[in-house]
Amino acid sequence: MSSGAPRGQGQPIRLSRGASLSDFADKINANPGSLVQEMFNLGEMVTATQSCSDETLLLLGEHLGFNVQIVSPEDEDRELLAQFNIDLDAEVTEDRLVSRAPVVTVMGHVDHGKTKLLDAIRKANVVAGEAGGITQHIGAYQVHVPHEGEDRAVTFIDTPGHEAFTAMRARGAQVTDIVILVVAADDGVMPQTIEALNHAKAADVPIVVAVNKVDKPEANPDKVRQQLTEYGLVAEEYGGETMFVNVAAKPGIGIDSLLEAVLLTADASLELTAPTDGPAQGVAIEAHLDKGRGAVATVLVQKGTLRAGDSIVAGGAHGRVRAMLDENGKQVTEAGPARPVMVLGLTAVPGAGDTFLAAADDRTVRQIAEQRQARRRAAAFANSRGRATLETLMEQLKEGEKTSLNLILKGDGSGSVEALEDALFNLDIPEEVQLKVLDRGVGAITESNIMLASASSEPVTIIGYNVRASSKVREMADREGVEIRYYTIIYQAIEEIEAALKGLLKPEYEEVELGSAEVREVFRSSKIGNISGCIVRSGIMRRNAKARLLRDGTVVADNLTISSLKRFKDDATEVREGFECGLTLGGFNNVQVGDVIETFEMREKARA
Repeated sequence: MSSGAPRGQGQPIRLSRGASLSDFADKINANPGSLVQEMFNLGEMVTATQSCSDETLLLLGEHLGFNVQIVSPEDEDRELLAQFNIDLDAEVTEDRLVSRAPVVTVMGHVDHGKTKLLDAIRKANVVAGEAGGITQHIGAYQVHVPHEGEDRAVTFIDTPGHEAFTAMRARGAQVTDIVILVVAADDGVMPQTIEALNHAKAADVPIVVAVNKVDKPEANPDKVRQQLTEYGLVAEEYGGETMFVNVAAKPGIGIDSLLEAVLLTADASLELTAPTDGPAQGVAIEAHLDKGRGAVATVLVQKGTLRAGDSIVAGGAHGRVRAMLDENGKQVTEAGPARPVMVLGLTAVPGAGDTFLAAADDRTVRQIAEQRQARRRAAAFANSRGRATLETLMEQLKEGEKTSLNLILKGDGSGSVEALEDALFNLDIPEEVQLKVLDRGVGAITESNIMLASASSEPVTIIGYNVRASSKVREMADREGVEIRYYTIIYQAIEEIEAALKGLLKPEYEEVELGSAEVREVFRSSKIGNISGCIVRSGIMRRNAKARLLRDGTVVADNLTISSLKRFKDDATEVREGFECGLTLGGFNNVQVGDVIETFEMREKARA
């Protein structure tokens, strides 16, 4: 062997995603240079410190005889937390458990009245400030309901209603105990109703169906019950297990019955308990950058109690809880399980769905956040680079011929940005056009975004979703020639970007046959060369048209042009079928009697 890399006997080697050859070398006590040589022998060019993709690490492991195991992000996180003596999966003794409120997610088709229903439940108007009648943020709210002589709390997670938010909707169901599926009685089961139902089933949570808009004259609640039996939701009145409640959100009909159905389902199907003592753990549901408050995250506590002053880490963000606000904007000092609160004091904006936990001190949460960020960067870098093999070098050169649309996404909430990115990558994009998201973030468009866009070798468009750029930043963008586009409705952004991608495509041309002529006689001319005396057999012969010459059905010459065309002694622009003509093929003289001249033109083809 040409290099001194050690050989394994199938020993397991655990590597994190985005590990480098140096990390691999440390595990097997080898010189990183020898692994670089091994990779070169395998046809891949990788430096010692470059983040490698999972495939590269597995390939090298197999080559050297080591059983490489790529540690999943979840396991990696557990190992990281174990260094700080934090165990997220520790068993909780029965005596520590107390009952908690059910967490309910409202799902359903767009325009079926989800927000109006939440509106009626918490007696506050959320719809008024929304663009396009679609909920743009995930919010979380807690309401109190008198039930069987007790004051019971129910927590609602409000997921956005547009299909582009599928990723967030699925994530909303991960923290959910019960799903309320809203179906309009006048509209029935729609595609997004099924989509929401599939998410709820995948999350394995009980479903309560709210048949909304029953006050409308065309409402048919029984039809909704029948339609949903096809998807495995059988109403109690039909002998099934699913509770169906007729509601009308606008006039507030049936709201109490719906809340009662949620609590009855929770009591019958679920044992909702959690410890209130110990450090808080939970999920960041939504986060955004507030002008006066900095990074603000809506978190749902799942275990323990979160208190003002606690040091917390959420994904790659960390900080100390400066203040906690409830859904009405009032300050709270502590939040127990199933309680959603808005947390102020984080150093950065966490992602929607990131887990958060409270730790002993600021130093611990900072170290956890920094290590998470470093890991994410390495994994993202490895995935973005792809494999640089000798075989793919030509492909990479061809990549230069591709057209790409480069974007920087900025939004008012991390959930919105993520949903927009997810929707963009689900667009049906032709292969010859690439979509690249160079950066994404929460908050106003900044000078650093403009600098990144202007520093790129290709044009970059900045998408501002519910955020703007200051006049100073706009001036800088004009100076640098960076385009900024603003949107307030997510599907408008998606439609325009899809149109832009299609506009980047190079036009496709197809050959359209114009006509054919048979050579009857060839006249020699010292001035112009050979003149073909022809009869037009089909279509037309047109001056300056593209032509090819066929002899016995075989193409003798292609890419010719009809340089002159005459009817008797007069110049002609075109000669139709059945008529005779004389023509010359620009610079081509090898014409014989019996040859066939075909003419054609290239027309732009409309793209589907």
